[in-house]
Amino acid sequence: MRRSLLAGPVLEVAPRLLGMVLRSTTSDGTVAVRLTEVEAYDGPNDPGSHAYRGQTSRNAVMFGPAGFLYVYFTYGMHFCMNVVAGSEGQPSAVLLRAGEVIEGVELARVRRGRLTEQKVVVNQAAGIRPGPIAKRRNGNPDRDLARGPARLCVALGIGREGNGVDLLAKNSPIELLDGPGFDGVPATGPRVGLREAADRPWRFWIPNDPTVSPYRPHVPKKRA
Repeated sequence: MRRSLLAGPVLEVAPRLLGMVLRSTTSDGTVAVRLTEVEAYDGPNDPGSHAYRGQTSRNAVMFGPAGFLYVYFTYGMHFCMNVVAGSEGQPSAVLLRAGEVIEGVELARVRRGRLTEQKVVVNQAAGIRPGPIAKRRNGNPDRDLARGPARLCVALGIGREGNGVDLLAKNSPIELLDGPGFDGVPATGPRVGLREAADRPWRFWIPNDPTVSPYRPHVPKKRA
């Protein structure tokens, strides 16, 4: 993988990532995912981007060179990850939304099972009865193992420690690899759950792939 492939305009880089492979190796083992869905975020030109209002300690990785991983924590419970794109100092990034687990399926199942158990504990503490899927430790179909940005991080075992990792460095614990690629025409549509710039068709996915996550628009909170 050449860094120059990621150093172009983010709207060109994002669809280029479809079919590439993200591989993560931890003390538990290795999991690799073929990317099937991504979203582009264009820094200061994009109200939906974390870098829209400038550099902070949280988004500093976005202002560095292309090919690094930007990981953030959201909603007080989930990690999401992005591949930094574009030129250094001109922040843009591609959110990795979903993929197919092609290596380490058993480990990914265990990790997603742990997430299910954690949800059960949290729900029980809040007095909420778990649904039938939550009751099953390994009740996640394989197509759902990395279907959605938070699930993708869980399946790969990527958390806060992944922030700032060079995906193209030799012997990196998290690697971006060429993989099988995707030669077709990607589907496009609005990005998921955004309030600002919600109409921009900057979400890209492999058509008819079962691991692509469902589209959900932003839902404004109702005032009491």
